Amino acid sequence: MDVYHKILGKYWGYPAFRPLQEEIIHAVCEGKDTLGLMPTGGGKSITFQVPALIMEGICIVITPLIALMRDQVDNLRRVGINATAVYSGMSRQEIATELERCISGNCKFLYISPERLAMEQFREKLQAMNVCLLVVDESHCISQWGYDFRPSYLHIADVRKQLPGVPVLALTATATPEVVDDIQERLLFKEKNVFRKSFVRPNLAYIVRRTEDKPGTLVYILSKVPGTAIVYVRNRKQTKEVAILLQQAGISADYFHAGLSREEKEIRQNRWKNNECRVMVATNAFGMGIDKPDVRLVVHLDMPGSLEEYYQEAGRAGRDNKKAYAVALCSETDSLILKKRIEDEFPDKKLIKQIYEALDSYDLAHNFSLADFCSTYQLPPLQVHHALKLLELSGYIEYIEQQDEALHKIAPQVTRTHPGIKGNSLIIPPSIYEKRRERAGKRITKVVEYLETERICRSHLLISYFGEKDTEACGCCDVCLSKNSSGLSNRDFNMIRDKLLKRLSGEQPLPVNAITESLPFPAEKSITVIRFLVEHDSRFHMKDGEICMK
Repeated sequence: MDVYHKILGKYWGYPAFRPLQEEIIHAVCEGKDTLGLMPTGGGKSITFQVPALIMEGICIVITPLIALMRDQVDNLRRVGINATAVYSGMSRQEIATELERCISGNCKFLYISPERLAMEQFREKLQAMNVCLLVVDESHCISQWGYDFRPSYLHIADVRKQLPGVPVLALTATATPEVVDDIQERLLFKEKNVFRKSFVRPNLAYIVRRTEDKPGTLVYILSKVPGTAIVYVRNRKQTKEVAILLQQAGISADYFHAGLSREEKEIRQNRWKNNECRVMVATNAFGMGIDKPDVRLVVHLDMPGSLEEYYQEAGRAGRDNKKAYAVALCSETDSLILKKRIEDEFPDKKLIKQIYEALDSYDLAHNFSLADFCSTYQLPPLQVHHALKLLELSGYIEYIEQQDEALHKIAPQVTRTHPGIKGNSLIIPPSIYEKRRERAGKRITKVVEYLETERICRSHLLISYFGEKDTEACGCCDVCLSKNSSGLSNRDFNMIRDKLLKRLSGEQPLPVNAITESLPFPAEKSITVIRFLVEHDSRFHMKDGEICMK
């Protein structure tokens, strides 16, 4: 048994690694900069915890998820490994104490939020640490082309320069090919090195259900699919309303959102994890870092603004590899609502300048109240929030939102970084506004396409979005199951398609009649499959009665 398996068995009790874990561990131990793409539940933490225990020195883990920091620190300490975390809400003295422990060699893992990286206190202490590995969790946040760009992640490149020779391991559950390249470039990889785990989830059935009665349909689905469930909604108010509706229908349910106190969150989360509560109705604040493998059902009453977010949230179902369902409920107006988000997230530039000028006369010396600011100047709250984010990205302000997940609540704050600049001199660069708006629009378009398609396997559509090609139809989504009702079983469809792939492997087009006669299936079934593939699979082309492949 090699040292990797000994450590895995000693601390975690596992006899073997999951797919891709061992390959990533070997690359890290060889000192290579590495990017690991592993879907939710793939066991990302093992890929840095095992090699760090072999290496001499401390492993620094950068993550924006405070709940995940606390969970992982607690889990490591439980098995006898020294670990600590530094995040918003701790006093300066508490932070200094923990960083000194890291310098003295009394800690093997330091979890830290990306915002701390720019702090002078941290940079000074970092110089004295013996760092063996730098881990970047949720690494898609460093890419402006990603769905969740966070400016604080850009400080990681500066930290890398402080740590010459220290390898970096970047991890994410979701990234398009473009974002994969961008992550490696922004993290200053010496050379490209990516390990991808397939995004295919064969045990997870993706379903889109059209309905004008979402609450009624939700109750019906929960009555048909037993087991633990998560229901995602758009806002905090809805979480409580839907939870009460389910309770009135006799279904054990609770609600969760970022506005709850830390204590209340932990109580509700633990009740759900311990199966004392069956259904959690939540905003997207729920789920990250929560390891519950037996979720049988994830329902979206409202879709997120990107397939990256949807895949990650839906992927919390069936992590035990048993049959599970990811259901999206949509009405006639949902596509319009999704498209309207672009207007909210990218307000008119005149409004952004108006908001910036209002900040000039608003008292920013104390905690910033978004509600009071909007009421004072008669401004729309949602657009103001997004305008502040755009102003921060453009470098005109620092915008600290409410830190609900910290040990102590940190009130929102807005600080002007260039007080002398007036609204009429404000320049929002195209890279921050026009290009990001365009990409957000494309992401929304893909979500709408996912909801509206009735011919393309939903799993295939999702997987191809992340750059995987030639994936087979899943056979269990609503689109695939609808083929059964037309007289073609998934087994027959897949068998005919596979035979076609072999017959068309040459470069010359072949007559459709000749192909259907040569296949060991009824001609009408073969023609049905050919028509479907020509229409929906870009590899197949038909002209003048002949078919070929690219």
